[in-house]
Amino acid sequence: MTDRKTELARNLARVEERIFSACAAAGREREEVTLIVVTKTYPASDVRLLAELGVRHVAENRDQDAAPKAAECSDLPLTWHFVGQLQTNKVRSVASYADVVHSVDRVRLVTALSAAAVRAGRQLDCLVQVALDAESGNRGERGGVSPDGVAELAAALDAAEGVRAAGVMTVAPLAGPFAGRPRAAFDRLKEISTGLRAAHPAANMVSAGMSADLDDAVAAGATHVRVGSAVLGVRPRLG
Repeated sequence: MTDRKTELARNLARVEERIFSACAAAGREREEVTLIVVTKTYPASDVRLLAELGVRHVAENRDQDAAPKAAECSDLPLTWHFVGQLQTNKVRSVASYADVVHSVDRVRLVTALSAAAVRAGRQLDCLVQVALDAESGNRGERGGVSPDGVAELAAALDAAEGVRAAGVMTVAPLAGPFAGRPRAAFDRLKEISTGLRAAHPAANMVSAGMSADLDDAVAAGATHVRVGSAVLGVRPRLG
């Protein structure tokens, strides 16, 4: 366990240095960027070690893994983020532990999240997931709504109880005009965020960047970066 904590501390320090350097290069303060550690496939024991090392934001992408882990770590001062594609039949569970849902990509999901949040007596921050590789009106291969659908979803969120439009999220596309161009993709997301905030001033979160491209995301103005393998190591194969 001590060796694992040392490993995590070393990896966190490297990631912190990357974020700090990217902020400095962009003329930003380090405090403008929140590190979210994506703990998918890793045990609750790692979450506890991360908390001991000062991590306050963790993320999961599968409810069947996240729900028991969040329950086991409910005594820790953590903000839980759900970052995976979300099916409506998992919403009630996710709303019981997640503080922020990054993957809102359809009105039906807004309705389900609202009902679940109200039932649980909770308020959920929700990000509209933007599929920069999507054709107009279609969802991208990793989920998400096309840029011209962002305003509708944000309006639906702010009209519903128990949820609020907190910003936007994207994953650097593997196809389309932004393939292999993460900085350009994140610049486009920042543009979308700026437009959204004109109508929803509180929707100021910009969730972008992972282990490979967090530097580009910070340069483009991301407020939250989602980092897994750079902190936790190469993920074990799922059986």
